[in-house]
Amino acid sequence: MADIHIDDFFHDCAKTLVHLYNAFPRLTSLYVDDIITPEPVDEFGLPSRRHQACFDSFLWLAREGYIHYSERVRLEGLDQVVLTEKSFLRLSLPSLNIDPDEQPEHIALKRGTLGWQFREVLKSGTTHQLNQLCQHFFTIKS
Repeated sequence: MADIHIDDFFHDCAKTLVHLYNAFPRLTSLYVDDIITPEPVDEFGLPSRRHQACFDSFLWLAREGYIHYSERVRLEGLDQVVLTEKSFLRLSLPSLNIDPDEQPEHIALKRGTLGWQFREVLKSGTTHQLNQLCQHFFTIKS
């Protein structure tokens, strides 16, 4: 059985981290609709399972020390959100051995960060590549 919920979790985490990295160091609001395509609520006004899973990925990132937030906005998102130092450093420090002969060093260093790699994989990568990048991000020793 395919673990599609894990693929969705990695996708939500990656998009969340990139969203906050692009806003860093500003405190910002983060809504589920910023990360996934909006889905209709059910006949009782409750969010879909996919919406709830995305929101729960926000809470997991906070619990595990990857983001800080001041308060929940119902089940829609979080307010005053920012990356933690741990996440910022993981996303901004060079993560690959770069061959300086291929491109100027300052460009190679930027493209060697996990922040850059997440952006590129989200734009045109595969689910497998995104999953591997997330696993790498989460397993970096602080």
